[in-house]
Amino acid sequence: MKPGRSGVLVVDKEGGVTSFQVVSRLKRALGARKIGHGGTLDPSATGVLPILLGEATKLSPYLMDHDKEYVTTIRLGVSTDTQDLTGAVLGTAPVPPLSRADIERACAALTGVIAQVPPMYSAVHHEGRRLYELARAGREVERAARAIVVRSITVEAVALPRLTLRIVCGKGTYVRSLAADLGAKLGVGGAVERLIRTRVGPFRLEDAVPGPLAQEGHAATLWDWVLPPDAALAGYPEVALDEAATDALLHGRSVGAAGAAAGSVVRVYGAGRRFLGIGRVLSGGRVKPERILHADHPGTPVSPA
Repeated sequence: MKPGRSGVLVVDKEGGVTSFQVVSRLKRALGARKIGHGGTLDPSATGVLPILLGEATKLSPYLMDHDKEYVTTIRLGVSTDTQDLTGAVLGTAPVPPLSRADIERACAALTGVIAQVPPMYSAVHHEGRRLYELARAGREVERAARAIVVRSITVEAVALPRLTLRIVCGKGTYVRSLAADLGAKLGVGGAVERLIRTRVGPFRLEDAVPGPLAQEGHAATLWDWVLPPDAALAGYPEVALDEAATDALLHGRSVGAAGAAAGSVVRVYGAGRRFLGIGRVLSGGRVKPERILHADHPGTPVSPA
């Protein structure tokens, strides 16, 4: 990886590989010293996996804050320990002739700000270990419910015992748990049969690098797909600084910048639309540096999400 090369590579993850395996392959292929991803996908899931390269790894928390969209097929009438069909079956039940209206009412109860208990088969930490490590060892521990935001659940198809849903949700949401909760509300149980992440913030599935191409790992080809770091922040407000203000910000000082609300996070640009990093607006219209990118090259404008 050449010095100063930073950006976002949006991959369409294939099924049967972990997000960590995708990152590891791309790290070797691109020679990246710093690399990360914008939100874990289950091994069996496919779809949008943003890969952050170089200085763009500093933007991971902000990318994580974007909404995500999933299309999932849920099998009703079955419950498993993993909340998808890869797990051990815990119980089955006959599925009555549910109407679309029945299903939509149950989905409506799972939208908005809701409490969700993370599944045992998840990467959440418990006393220094991942929950899935404990689950594989046959242990189940108490998990505190977390507040999550489910923007919408749209019923796209009903072919009982299967449902296809389109879900838009905030960070920390487990679609597998939504499937299990929906099955419980319908009185028959439910588990994810198929899961596709179609969007992470501004990044859509149709614009992602196909999985086989990412797996082949030809650096020259892959770099053609890399977007500038600020692509991860589409939708955030921006401020532009002159040379004096740019120098002050890069030395850790707050600078004057009109037009953004106090407390908001903003993209900060210098002369020539050089992306400098992330700032936070203080009272009085000043911006303090929050995350500065030191090895960026001039970015290209990105339309808001």
